[in-house]
Amino acid sequence: MATRVAGKLFRDFMRQRVISTSIGASRHCSSAATSAPKIPHFSKKGRLLTGATIGLIIAGGAYVSTVDEATFCGWLFSATKLVNPFFALLDAEVAHTLAVSAAARGWVPREKRPDPLILGLEVWGRKFSNPIGLSAGFDKNAEAVEGLLGMGFGFVEVGSVTPVPQEGNPKPRIFRLRQEGAIINRCGFNSEGIVAVAKRLGAQHGKRKLETSSSSSPSSDEANHGGKAGPGILGVNLGKNKTSEDAASDYVQGIHTLSQYADYLVINVSSPNTPGLRMLQGRKQLKDLVKKIQAARDEMQWGEEGPPPLLVKIAPDLSKEDLEDIAAVAVTLRLDGLIISNTTISRPDPVNKNPVSAESGGLSGKPLFNLSTNILKEMYVLTRGKIPLIGCGGISSGEDAYKKIRAGATLVQLYTAFAYGGPALIPQMKAELAECLERDGFKSIHEAVGADCR
Repeated sequence: MATRVAGKLFRDFMRQRVISTSIGASRHCSSAATSAPKIPHFSKKGRLLTGATIGLIIAGGAYVSTVDEATFCGWLFSATKLVNPFFALLDAEVAHTLAVSAAARGWVPREKRPDPLILGLEVWGRKFSNPIGLSAGFDKNAEAVEGLLGMGFGFVEVGSVTPVPQEGNPKPRIFRLRQEGAIINRCGFNSEGIVAVAKRLGAQHGKRKLETSSSSSPSSDEANHGGKAGPGILGVNLGKNKTSEDAASDYVQGIHTLSQYADYLVINVSSPNTPGLRMLQGRKQLKDLVKKIQAARDEMQWGEEGPPPLLVKIAPDLSKEDLEDIAAVAVTLRLDGLIISNTTISRPDPVNKNPVSAESGGLSGKPLFNLSTNILKEMYVLTRGKIPLIGCGGISSGEDAYKKIRAGATLVQLYTAFAYGGPALIPQMKAELAECLERDGFKSIHEAVGADCR
């Protein structure tokens, strides 16, 4: 296969050169009769570039023809590291837009190697090939679900999606703190709205169903593996519009429009960039909100699988009393899960020494790890391990993911580390996580969940 790909690239390249040469020749021949015909001429730099390109294609073809598909796949992921310095030169939001566009067009490596068996797990009756997911905020408008899942994430969460399209806060609104491995953003739920996202997810859902029905005699395990968008699980994160005075109505609109395409749903009440949103984390406010959303979901018609699980995403900037209130609501109303946590408005060391830290917005990345992990551990204890938790905040390695799992997370999510490290980080993290589990004698993810809280 690799040889065919290389051969195709070479043939396409040569075809383009022949066409351009022919066009050039015809243009010269059609000039006035008094001018002598000219032979197409390439500059010295052009000839060198052409020669180098042909040489690379031939060398690449020769290389890939000697290796198996798994080795070639690993080489492709490693090669993406070469692009990272280019993205680092761009404005943060421009780089983000280009990355989403590349994934949407399939210009990213596709994972062909199976995940380590030890990483597989089942949550909410859904099978995850691995517990490492991409958090909401990267693919806000569900433009690149297939490409992102294809890179090897166990699950991808899109959004936050608002009912009505909105621009979000003024730019610039994303700021890098590269030395600290962190980002500050104050995007403010910039979204194309639920209608645009529903159209994309509907098309992807239809394609998935068509592929499943046309596949030849799949085994029961294969048929149940993955979710509605492809080989991985798809989460949809819902937000409210900035000017909306009825938050519950906004979330209910999202439920009615998007829940049919989601393997799980998330109610985001913890972004620091939408005025008044975090007030919904109060005990009474959260209880009333969740009741209305659960009712809206349950009144819809569902098949054998039933309705998608409903989760709430909370902030890391909460007091002990706040956490107790949220835990009580989660247990009483039988929430399907919590995501811990969103970005922080605090500026812990060493971020507070960086001038960029003066920018308003939520901080994500490595400096958030300890804060979010401590909140995660507290919530695991408060809910007595009865509710699946997704650990999010500051994860940048397989070891970090393992620490989250030991603190009580069943699944984990990253974003900032992916923004800095690119696709090569995904297989690296999976390998490291598997190694951590085996090192400590665990035979599965479930065995390790909450190990530090026992």
